[in-house]
Amino acid sequence: MSPAPARPAPRVRADVSHLLQSQNPLVAGPLDSPAHHVRAALDTRLRALVAHDPGTRTGADIEDLHQMRVSVRRMRATLRAARPLLDAQWADSLRAELGWLGRALGPVRDLDVMLLRLRGEIATLPDGERAAGEVLVAELERERAAARADMLVALDAPRYTALLERIADAVRLPLPTPSAMQPQPALIDLVRTEARKLARAVKAAGEDPPDETLHALRILGKRVRYTGELVETALRGTPTGRQVKLLLAATAELQEVLGDHQDACVADLRIRELLDRLGTAALDEAGGEGGEIDAFVVFVAGRLVERERACAETLRTQWWDAWVQVRDRAATLG
Repeated sequence: MSPAPARPAPRVRADVSHLLQSQNPLVAGPLDSPAHHVRAALDTRLRALVAHDPGTRTGADIEDLHQMRVSVRRMRATLRAARPLLDAQWADSLRAELGWLGRALGPVRDLDVMLLRLRGEIATLPDGERAAGEVLVAELERERAAARADMLVALDAPRYTALLERIADAVRLPLPTPSAMQPQPALIDLVRTEARKLARAVKAAGEDPPDETLHALRILGKRVRYTGELVETALRGTPTGRQVKLLLAATAELQEVLGDHQDACVADLRIRELLDRLGTAALDEAGGEGGEIDAFVVFVAGRLVERERACAETLRTQWWDAWVQVRDRAATLG
């Protein structure tokens, strides 16, 4: 995939980058308030987002877009988990804007992952079948080109640069918090809350839930992990901090299993969608009569779908054991 031509960064975004460079990164230690830990986390993720912006625009390395999207997700997760510590209206509003940015970045990143997966599978096919597989890749690349164009429009929009300025302004001063009369939870309580939500969801799902439920559990597990990362810095060097660190490791393993399962399910669906699209295109080219997809392309697509199904079923047998490790680690937090 050839990289797109470099694009100049908008002036306001460059100003935000300069603002961050002129200030030292925020740090938070055990004696700092919970709200300050949230502020430091937002500062860290904003710096990462801005740092990966140029590479996301050029497309020279797909890892830049990945890290930019991760930064957005972690900021949203931080705001969600720390909502009891912050002015709720302020946190919800900022989280909504970050959601808009995440939706702008998501389609291209998802297609990057799908293209890597599809190319890897096609590379393992016999020589005679690879050309048919490349037909599927070419169709997916056309979809990615359109999604990338939409993403760049969003990154050039005033709404994006206003969002960066808004976060940069927010982390320069203490974050808005609720009334002093309102009791606030300790940071460790935020982790306990997210872990309990995951436990309730797993109990409701049972040991053999549908694919959609496993995906939902993955999202809840990610919230536990991101919240734990926020809390672990405040508890580093303490017994509770070590317990949180062990929980993070277990949650990362659960996420990996559920994430790989989701990737296989999505790949299965996307290959089917590609066939439908190619079939529609063939009919259009034939004027609505007699248009057919190359039978070899259909055959190869069927082989790839079969592989993805087998992969998903294998991973389905592994997620429960991974969950038990998370459950046991969470129990040590009380």
